[in-house]
Amino acid sequence: MRPSSSLAAAAALLVAVLVSGCGVTERQRVSYEPEEFDSTTTHTRSFTASEARTCEAARRALLSQGYMITAATQELVTGRKSFQPASEVHVEVEFRVVCAREGGKARSTIAFASALQDRYGVKKVNNSASLGVGAIGSLSLPFSSSDDAMVKVASETLTDDRFYDRFFSLIERYLPESVIDEAAAPPQARPAEVRPVAPAQPPAEAPLRAVPLSPTRG
Repeated sequence: MRPSSSLAAAAALLVAVLVSGCGVTERQRVSYEPEEFDSTTTHTRSFTASEARTCEAARRALLSQGYMITAATQELVTGRKSFQPASEVHVEVEFRVVCAREGGKARSTIAFASALQDRYGVKKVNNSASLGVGAIGSLSLPFSSSDDAMVKVASETLTDDRFYDRFFSLIERYLPESVIDEAAAPPQARPAEVRPVAPAQPPAEAPLRAVPLSPTRG
């Protein structure tokens, strides 16, 4: 084979490799879905209650599911829960709820909920033993030991609609019954103001007039 033919074949092979690499990169970009900010119902829910009552209901909802509360105010609740799906896999879920007044309404609150899931795996760390000698320095011995350490391998925000629907339904169960009854009851019409009627005054009596006596005739 001539050198020119070999060079042409090598160039063609290089171009094919580059094209295939670009195709893989393009497919990877397509498979990644960027944030579109097109949904506002997954992480939010409106409640007919004040911010303090809504966050208190969220705190009780998390406590009922075994979450350890790390912060609780009238506008913010955070909690953490650990899971062990496998012997060498550890998962932690951190729940965060923010309660904010909805517009100018005094008894309407929006609850913003988000859950962050961190996944940890076991990683073995090898430790080699060494012995220090005064004049020589350190001397590495042929034996070693290994320790297990938990290392974070993944972290993501949960976006399952059913997960948050169950949580918001649980908040409604822990809202005070008086708040739910007030929200369900139709507004009552304000009774008309009744003004007191003044008692009727008796008719005024006409003043008596003196009638002159007629002279007696003889």
